Amino acid sequence: MKIHETGFRNLVVIENKFYSDNRGGFTESFNEASFRLHTGQNITFVQDNLSVSVKNVVRGLHYQLPPKGQAKLVMVHRGAAWDVAVDLRVSEPTFGKWFSVELREGDNKQLFIPEGFAHGFIALEENTLFAYKCSNYYSPEHERCILWNDPTLCISWPTENPIMSAKDCSGISFKDYGSDFI
Repeated sequence: MKIHETGFRNLVVIENKFYSDNRGGFTESFNEASFRLHTGQNITFVQDNLSVSVKNVVRGLHYQLPPKGQAKLVMVHRGAAWDVAVDLRVSEPTFGKWFSVELREGDNKQLFIPEGFAHGFIALEENTLFAYKCSNYYSPEHERCILWNDPTLCISWPTENPIMSAKDCSGISFKDYGSDFI
């Protein structure tokens, strides 16, 4: 496991080793002891989710309020996605800034997103299979959404024709966010 720092506290890109031979390949996508050792995070993941998206689907920017906040470990199993994390921790120098990384089938990369970030992605290919582990259970009453195209954040999404859910289109502006995370 190789850790790539992002400039945001505890937000890291993880690159897993991939072993291949004439039969195919193998990677260990998650090992709790190794994850804790390399990231310094003592997190238990309690829920795994998969989404399948057609090209240009934008999902997010989602987060859950404390005490139901979620850390996430995300990766792409099929296709490709441009993944975005927005820092909502008001005490951090990176508050209101965003980080993005392309995650692609076969690249063995994951993004660890600590609690206190809004998260979203765009599918770059048809039938992109996106997987994520969550440190807390989904809680509809704690779920929130910031507009994907918020003018304050100025996220450079790689699409001109996003496919969105009604829920994601009705997210709040970043200016209306407040201070749910310290």
